[in-house]
Amino acid sequence: QVQLVESGGGLVQAGGSLRLSCAASGGTLSYVMGWFRQAPGKEREFVAAITRSGGNTAYADSVKGRFTISRDNAKNTVYLQMNNLNPEDTAVYYCAGMIRFTIATAESLYNYWGQGTQVTVSS
Repeated sequence: QVQLVESGGGLVQAGGSLRLSCAASGGTLSYVMGWFRQAPGKEREFVAAITRSGGNTAYADSVKGRFTISRDNAKNTVYLQMNNLNPEDTAVYYCAGMIRFTIATAESLYNYWGQGTQVTVSS
């Protein structure tokens, strides 16, 4: 059973940057890896996803141009570089893996999840 552990969250001022990491143990990273987030009082939403080769990525409109997803299969780790953060990015960020070859944004299609890491952006 693959386990995912996120790290890198924290408190940052608006305009700042954070880099989230998601390390897999007990197995290798899934074909498609994604990041989701859940803000207080809101439903969990798709943020970004990447295929195994890294050749295909997808982003939510709200983060395009600011966030970059990447992966290092040798390290069994996927990353989310977040730049120009704003208070609306405050949420718990989750890493997820999907046993499919093509990217999907629906969380129901993802097979396993990490516990999440808190990101708080102050104004």
